[in-house]
Amino acid sequence: MSGSQHAQVFAPAPDGGEEPRNLVGLSRAELAAEIAALGEPAFRAKQLWHWIYARGATDFAAMTSLGKAFRARLAQGYRVARPETAVAQESRDGTRKWLLRLDDGQEVECVHIPEAERGTLCVSSQVGCTLTCRFCHTGTQRLVRNLSAAEILGQVMLARDHFQEWPSPSEDRQLTNIVMMGMGEPLYNYDNIAKALKIVMDHEGLAISRRRITLSTAGVVPMMQRCGEELGVNLAVSLHAVSDEVRDRIVPLNRKYPLKELLAACRAYPGVHNARRITFEYVMLKGVNDSPAEAREMIRLLKDIPAKVNLIPFNPWPGAPFECSSPEAVEAFARILLAGGLAAPVRRPRGQDIMAACGQLKSASERLKKTEREAAKAAGCRSPA
Repeated sequence: MSGSQHAQVFAPAPDGGEEPRNLVGLSRAELAAEIAALGEPAFRAKQLWHWIYARGATDFAAMTSLGKAFRARLAQGYRVARPETAVAQESRDGTRKWLLRLDDGQEVECVHIPEAERGTLCVSSQVGCTLTCRFCHTGTQRLVRNLSAAEILGQVMLARDHFQEWPSPSEDRQLTNIVMMGMGEPLYNYDNIAKALKIVMDHEGLAISRRRITLSTAGVVPMMQRCGEELGVNLAVSLHAVSDEVRDRIVPLNRKYPLKELLAACRAYPGVHNARRITFEYVMLKGVNDSPAEAREMIRLLKDIPAKVNLIPFNPWPGAPFECSSPEAVEAFARILLAGGLAAPVRRPRGQDIMAACGQLKSASERLKKTEREAAKAAGCRSPA
């Protein structure tokens, strides 16, 4: 599929027919084509866009600048919907996690992390993940499918609903930043990610600046340049090792795109400079990647890339094959990087008590559903014929 968006026209569902179609996720061109197909003037599409993305309206009846007959017609064939919230949790540290149930029954998670001067929403891009990074809980799930643009946008809009930030306030916002760091590899779902983020960044849409959006990749090298050229968002790279030998083991994607190719793509990333650096994520694993020698090798590898390094103490999960590096080892690693000219903040784990911390996004409901299925199967075997 090319990066260009082609308008696709849908006729409204007849009464008693299929489920009304969700208008969330349609590009400007697609929304305009829908409205034209209804025989309405073009300015109606702009009005509808404003109500959906600037005002956050979900009820056509509330869209008072639209004619009453037109609102009734929209209500017959369309909807403005968010994913269903199956479970909402709040951590002791204020982190919030939502387990969202999609129209087909699949589930994903998104997380809001409050800080002193910003609030960051961690958004998922896939149901499950294909990368199988060995330290990541989400990586233990099989990949089910990509999320649609509507499902990606729906996570942001649901958080806005929760914080009552419609229209977006100019000050004291609780949702200021977005990181595509949830479940899945964003660059393996690029077309839907791009479509959603263009609406997020639209000054008449959700109006979140590209400078407040970060896309994280494990290193899908062929897509990195395109992402920079078309979206211009900040880039975070899941590095986690400084040799191909170790990275092959803990980030299997490295076997396809080894460090030399990954770092060349980082150097070429459009718009990268000293004021706008690439963030390298580095999870600290005891006895695996946390030696002083590896810190010095990182300085060598990144010496010509405008970069900062986020050191992430490993967040254990049941059955995890690793341990977290000791606080002393993490501190020593950070000191070496700092002395070598690399900013190296240690990320404070957030939301650990609700399994919302980095690398922990895996729905407990998956295990629950499996248990329920097994119980139902057993009950079925015992039931009389």
